[in-house]
Amino acid sequence: MAWLIFKYLTTAGIVVLVSEVAKRSDKLGALIAALPLVTILALIWLHIETGSPEKVSNHAWYTFWYVVPTLPMFLTFPFLLGRIGFWPTMLASAAITVVSFWLFTFVARYVGVELMP
Repeated sequence: MAWLIFKYLTTAGIVVLVSEVAKRSDKLGALIAALPLVTILALIWLHIETGSPEKVSNHAWYTFWYVVPTLPMFLTFPFLLGRIGFWPTMLASAAITVVSFWLFTFVARYVGVELMP
């Protein structure tokens, strides 16, 4: 139970750190957010808890492929925010990500990567 609490606090601490830094510096906050800190933590947790190189390797491999279709959201969010407001932009960004992911699964499948079970 202590391990689980440690994992939650460490992971939550990163989110709080990013939001606090972003309040003071847009660029530094974005840089920290762009770092794959959650992925690094997940890889560490998987390694410690499973000891399976295959599990850790698969997680890193699929994370790469799942990041690609999220990139259009980061381009459209700033464009839409000043035009339609925060919440509609969040909804539109989520929809763009879902559509991008759906389309990207076909591209990935074409190059031999199966993203959907």
